[in-house]
Formats: sequence, C-alpha cells, structure tokens
Amino acid sequence: MADIVHTPAKDRQEVTRAETTHGGPRFSPRVDIFETDKELTLFADLPGVAPADVDLHYEKGELVLRGKVAPPRGDTPMLLEEYEVGDFYRVFSIHESIDPVRIAAECKNGVLTVHLPKVEAVQPRQIAIKTS
Repeated sequence: MADIVHTPAKDRQEVTRAETTHGGPRFSPRVDIFETDKELTLFADLPGVAPADVDLHYEKGELVLRGKVAPPRGDTPMLLEEYEVGDFYRVFSIHESIDPVRIAAECKNGVLTVHLPKVEAVQPRQIAIKTS
C-alpha cells in the first residue's frame, strides 16, 4: 500500500487560471482599467474583432470577456503574417462596490469600453456645512 504524502502549504501553488479543454491558440487581450469616484472603466484592445464576435457577461462576481479573432478575408497571398487568429479570454473579479445591473459596454475602432458603475453607497459625496 502506498503512503499518503501531504504537501506543506508553503510548497503549494495557488491556481490562478482555470484549465482549458479548448484546442488552438488563445489570447489575452491587453486591457487598461481606470477608476473615478463614480465608476471603473475598462478598455480592451480587440483589433479586427466585430462586436458580434465578443461575448461579455457578468456572473457570480466575475466579468468574463471572450470571443474569436477571425482570419483576414481575401485571396491575396501574405507577404508578412503577424496578426494572430484564434480565441481570446479574460476574467475579472468584480468587487461588490460595482453595480452589476448598470454595467454597459460599447466597441469602437477596435477598442471595447466597459463601464462598471459603483453603487451609490460607496461613491464619495460632498457634505454641506451650515452656518449658524
């Protein structure tokens, strides 16, 4: 009978990414995130991706961005090919200070912009000071 070996916690590695069963290349689009008092704004570079090929959804505290980069159309032979084709995938943990009902997105010129409004309770507010 084999002995059971317990790995000490310090030697364990935290898994930060889910395993995938999908074959082929998978990309992580470059993303910038900015914060204001009222919202977080996420900008994702998706050059050549049609909005119809993007799946953006919020579920159980996560914002999931996935889609497909289609091959360029045309019968012209390539002289240089650096533009990669395949699927892309990113997942962001969303803090409870974000109002998931009001999340909105638009795609223009290859940039996906996602607005993540903060709930009213966490937004700073100015308090008026009364004079006597």
